[in-house]
Amino acid sequence: MSQSHFTLSFPLKSPADAKALAEQLPPLMPGIFQAQDAIGTIHYSRFTVLSEKTLLFLGDFDGEFSHLMAELAKHAGPVFDAIFQHVVDPPPTPVADHADAFVEWTAEHLLDPVNIYTAYPGVTAKAIKALAAAADVSGAGELHPFLVILPMKSRIAFMEVKLILRARGHGTTGDLDKVGTPHFAQFVPLEDNQIGFFTVYDGSFDKYISDFTKNIGQIFDLLFKFTKGAPPSPCRKYLQEFIDFAAGANRTPIGFYQAYPGLSVQDIHALIADSKPQAASA
Repeated sequence: MSQSHFTLSFPLKSPADAKALAEQLPPLMPGIFQAQDAIGTIHYSRFTVLSEKTLLFLGDFDGEFSHLMAELAKHAGPVFDAIFQHVVDPPPTPVADHADAFVEWTAEHLLDPVNIYTAYPGVTAKAIKALAAAADVSGAGELHPFLVILPMKSRIAFMEVKLILRARGHGTTGDLDKVGTPHFAQFVPLEDNQIGFFTVYDGSFDKYISDFTKNIGQIFDLLFKFTKGAPPSPCRKYLQEFIDFAAGANRTPIGFYQAYPGLSVQDIHALIADSKPQAASA
């Protein structure tokens, strides 16, 4: 079963609606977390207010997008009913009674990532949870979402960066593998000539950025040539400046769903490796 990523863009009616959602969504997170546990195909998800005119919902998942959206309509309809009160041209509600319309609406508001990284391709969320349960392993690690927004200098710069990122797809994957702590990562083109870099990673922020610059700093050195207000380059030489820039460009997540809380990339790799001899003997 293939892994994928979704970034859903919800166009908001007004700045007041963006502010209202920032206040209304956090209490709804336990409900959508329970729904995602019941669905069983989402690895990680989070909401964030991108701007006064846009709410984003991001997730890393297994299988088909349309099937996942139908399941979310079934299990988490009230959460989306609350969101759609603030959205321009929403689908009919209640969502649970209009699942087909919800699936169609989400497909029309899906943002395509330039590239997708996964630290453990082809392994489902259910399989990881089953391996952890069989090995009696519970996660003790610290995981965080990273939602960095890079404003490009112009429309031409925005288009150029998309071409660069597509051309470096496999190289970026190899660089992220060397970092060793990102679970999933995506570059996603956004409104107003912005590029989003979205990851889920292990450990502290400063340690992550430090390891990140050593292994993938070169791609950001390249992107920063096109980025407004970029820090000095190279990132490796100006580490603190890059840390400060990344912290300032990072959006606050609303909710952070984890299918297998606390399991690090290395924990998951170990569980997968330990299961292979058993699978072979079976």
